[in-house]
Amino acid sequence: MPVKKSALPARELGQLREAILDITAVVNSPRPDAALIAAAGVELDRALFPLLSRIERHGALGVKELADFVGRDYTTVSRQVAKLEALDLVTREPDPHDRRISRSALTAAGRKMTAAIDRARRKQLERLLAGWSEPDFQALLRLTRMLADDMESWMRDPEGFGRQG
Repeated sequence: MPVKKSALPARELGQLREAILDITAVVNSPRPDAALIAAAGVELDRALFPLLSRIERHGALGVKELADFVGRDYTTVSRQVAKLEALDLVTREPDPHDRRISRSALTAAGRKMTAAIDRARRKQLERLLAGWSEPDFQALLRLTRMLADDMESWMRDPEGFGRQG
């Protein structure tokens, strides 16, 4: 059953916002990325890490899509994709819907690197959540996914999201 607007106390909404901002600050900090790269035992410029991770998660992406995902300027991302290509971690392929656009896709070396990073990420999460009970972890998983899905829907249509009717 959806929560009614009047049932959302301002204090708790503020606490939720603060928690999300705290998580975002950690995720966007360079330190966790650098630690993850080191734990994975790979050599990668930390600035390239978010691009490689997004391509691994979403498949082949154009520069504009990547720039939107990581919140960077198109020209900056274009230069960074060129670096990933020079490192043989991505290759450019034509977009199937618009041949004028190229998309970046992982190479075998890129898949190998992201697999190492994923293993290191899994170990870090296991350590972080080691003291959590199974029900707490399952609740976190379910509610975080719900929040992420709703946020993604809101991003696609901020004006129409949450309309009743």
